[in-house]
Amino acid sequence: MKNLIRIVSVLFSAILLFSVTTTSSIAIDKIHFVIGGGAGGGWDGTARGTGEALTKAGMLKSASFENMSGGGGGKALAFMINTKPANTVLVQSTPLVLRSITRHKGYVSGSGTLSYKDVVPIAGVIGDYGAIAVAKNSPYKNFKDVVDAYKKNPSSIKMAGGSVRGSMDHLIGALAFQAAGANPNDVAYIPYDAGGKALAGLLSGETQIISTGLGELMGARDQVTIIGITAPSRVSDAPDAPTLKEQGYDVQFVNWRGFFGPPGMSSADKNAIAKMLGDVQKTSEWENVRARNAWVNIYNPGDKFVSFLEKQTEEMTALMKKLGVI
Repeated sequence: MKNLIRIVSVLFSAILLFSVTTTSSIAIDKIHFVIGGGAGGGWDGTARGTGEALTKAGMLKSASFENMSGGGGGKALAFMINTKPANTVLVQSTPLVLRSITRHKGYVSGSGTLSYKDVVPIAGVIGDYGAIAVAKNSPYKNFKDVVDAYKKNPSSIKMAGGSVRGSMDHLIGALAFQAAGANPNDVAYIPYDAGGKALAGLLSGETQIISTGLGELMGARDQVTIIGITAPSRVSDAPDAPTLKEQGYDVQFVNWRGFFGPPGMSSADKNAIAKMLGDVQKTSEWENVRARNAWVNIYNPGDKFVSFLEKQTEEMTALMKKLGVI
């Protein structure tokens, strides 16, 4: 009888363990990535690159992606808040903080201004330096050439970016021109829906320069010349890209990108996904994606991510006031 009880107890424990393990794995064997911008942008590349690494490394059975443009990312954020989709994460970055600060119309709802506090921060994953580039056939060979042309005739320089005024793309260019002694608010900024369309605007001659993330330009180096990045020193993945600092313009900035869950996401699912995002960075599959985009690994999970977002909100508020955006 004692043996029977022992056998039943062992079987019950095994079933319970299997049940818990299965439930946990089911919650994270497939992830749907919601992207708040169009194809070719930084959010798009981060989501698809992360999904690629996770599936190739065997950490996910499958990953799916949905581009949901509108409101500078506000449409996708509102979708997460209002529908609370299962097994779904939203990719976001510094603009989530910026647009909440500036009360961008895409982030204003009936109950107030949407922010990272309305979703569940899972983890910050990568950093992407800002970059300014020109078309290959451009007469401008460095950032000083652009500054000289702007000072001679401000209307001769139009700057493309993959999102709205006051966004990360706009901020990168504004910081560069401010460091060159120009009023950043006087520089003509032309917003496009994500980096792919901004690049097309540059190549068609609609604009003379593009201000965006370095990762977004890595795949277009046969079409553009990068004339300045916001890294403190040259990066090994793009050694030909000069820094703005080495050209005499003290601009240093890195844009984080990370993932958020819908309101009500369980702690178990949040922690499991956060752990996956950290574990995948130790794989060769991730390194291939990271190097291809010249990203910097910045793994910042859970409460650390929240603390970072709180601090950045304070820093970005001061910076946006300094630039005259707010």
